[in-house]
Amino acid sequence: MSSLDLRFGPAPHLHSGDSVPKVMTDVVVALMPAVIWAVYIFGPGAVMTLVTALVGAVAVEAIWQRCVGRPSTIGDGSALVTGLILALNVPANLPWWMTLSAVVIAIVFGKQVYGGLGHNPFNPAAVGRVFLLLSFPVAMTAQWQDAFAPLRTAATPLGILKNHGAAQLPSWDLLFFGMKGGSMGEISVFLLLLGAAYLLWRRRIGWEVPVSFLGTMAVVAFVFWRHDPARFASPLFHLLTGGAVIGAFFMATDMVTMPLGRKARLVFGCGCGLITMMIRLWGGYPEGVSFAILIMNALAPMLERYLHSPRFGVERVV
Repeated sequence: MSSLDLRFGPAPHLHSGDSVPKVMTDVVVALMPAVIWAVYIFGPGAVMTLVTALVGAVAVEAIWQRCVGRPSTIGDGSALVTGLILALNVPANLPWWMTLSAVVIAIVFGKQVYGGLGHNPFNPAAVGRVFLLLSFPVAMTAQWQDAFAPLRTAATPLGILKNHGAAQLPSWDLLFFGMKGGSMGEISVFLLLLGAAYLLWRRRIGWEVPVSFLGTMAVVAFVFWRHDPARFASPLFHLLTGGAVIGAFFMATDMVTMPLGRKARLVFGCGCGLITMMIRLWGGYPEGVSFAILIMNALAPMLERYLHSPRFGVERVV
């Protein structure tokens, strides 16, 4: 009988066949309907923003890794996904240099300074978007292209709500199918949900964060809408506007920056929804999704520590 060749190593011992490039490819595929619609609606401006963000993200990551002497990881597709999500979170008519500056912040300060993919505590695309909101608030809140007339600028539905109340809001069908002002990734909830369904089918994301995120937003919105419908918008309006859907399904579900346990993910999503609504209702900005995701990213390790189920035979440390 031949001797057994036993080799020991850390887990995992079985490989599922998945890889980072495969996961990132699925995310890109899921976002393609929204990307195509944005290009159709907004035209050359959308193309310029997308190219700047995509090429810029890959180039910045490659340059940084070369400068610090790290092996190149641009082939895993994570930089491409960061650039794509960031492009979908900004106006199609944003100046190219603003888009590029946000890409630099997202890749360098949102990802690479921590050691690269798998080590970053914050969602890089959210970091880039918040940088733009804080640095160029007018360009990010008051210069959105009109979906009916891309050469004009128009207020977003959330901007209308913030400045004029709930009396002049668009109908739900315009919000759902994408004929409104806004960023490239928020104008068509239908296409974003189509991509989200693909990710759920492929098991790239779980239901816990999106459901708790959007569910909390709906509950908070319902309480205020029920109290004063002339002043506050309905839950459906809040779910169909701004970055709610793209944030819940494509940003908050980032496997690196969210907690792992089911309980922790549910609390994480609830926190994102609650903070988003607090900013929408009382904050200086009409939208709060990116701020909410970053705040809950910072709390994710604590949620993981106290809410993640312990391994069998291991006593929970308090």
